[in-house]
Amino acid sequence: MEKLLKNFEDYLLDNLPTSKTFHPYFEDALADMLKAGGKRFRPMLLLSVLKSKKSLLIPNAMPVALGIEMLHTYSLVHDDLPAMDDADLRRGFETLHKKYDEVTAILVGDALNSEAFNLVASAPLHNDIKIELVKCLATNGGIDGMIIGQAIDCYFENQKLELEQLEFLHIHKTAKLIAASLKMGAIIAEYDLSTQEKLFNFGIDIGLLFQIQDDIIDETQSSEEAGKTTQNDESKNSFVNLLGLDGAINAADELANKCEEQLNSLDENLKDSLSELLLKYITRHKKQ
Repeated sequence: MEKLLKNFEDYLLDNLPTSKTFHPYFEDALADMLKAGGKRFRPMLLLSVLKSKKSLLIPNAMPVALGIEMLHTYSLVHDDLPAMDDADLRRGFETLHKKYDEVTAILVGDALNSEAFNLVASAPLHNDIKIELVKCLATNGGIDGMIIGQAIDCYFENQKLELEQLEFLHIHKTAKLIAASLKMGAIIAEYDLSTQEKLFNFGIDIGLLFQIQDDIIDETQSSEEAGKTTQNDESKNSFVNLLGLDGAINAADELANKCEEQLNSLDENLKDSLSELLLKYITRHKKQ
């Protein structure tokens, strides 16, 4: 897994988006949040699924993995904007609207969004595969996924949601892109439709678990420890705000157990390939 992550990091650094014009800093701003690091969780999900069946296709899939990371990074850049979370810190670095300006941050997010689909469309894979990948990424990263989740999150600030509504919000805002990463790996590997759907549903639960864990981290860690702005969810619909810290930890424990059961139900190659990546994350809330 470490070798696969290093290969992805090397590919990312060799293929950072560029804009060679006379703008004094836009090209630097384009690359900043990608170079800042992060878990690379979504691209590694895709590559791990692919490794379980068609590892020889990993080099061909690197542009798709980078596309997912770009789309995720764009969402973080926009999430940090003054109109949304107005955050100072992301991935341990100053947010783009703080380091540069708000216009630059908006346009960097726009650029990363469109470049993500350019990378998928240009990958050295069969066109039929790429069409399915574009559809999957657009659906789960767009109006039926991350975007409507973000819209609900922003609109309902300072308004308490029911648990079912809160889960809907975070399934769309966070979980669907994680689920899409697993499914896209399965599409490239040409797993059957049943396996693709099973991985997608598994990803929804993983994504929801991640959101509960992030809410716990926001409550229990400083910004310096977390590498991003924390203690910033007072007006948000978070699992900690709705359930309390102990309730959120209990919910995370239950979902972590469910995710482990789902992981163990996968075929041996998939289970082995994903376990190395997932097991350290499934129980990360217990370390808080």
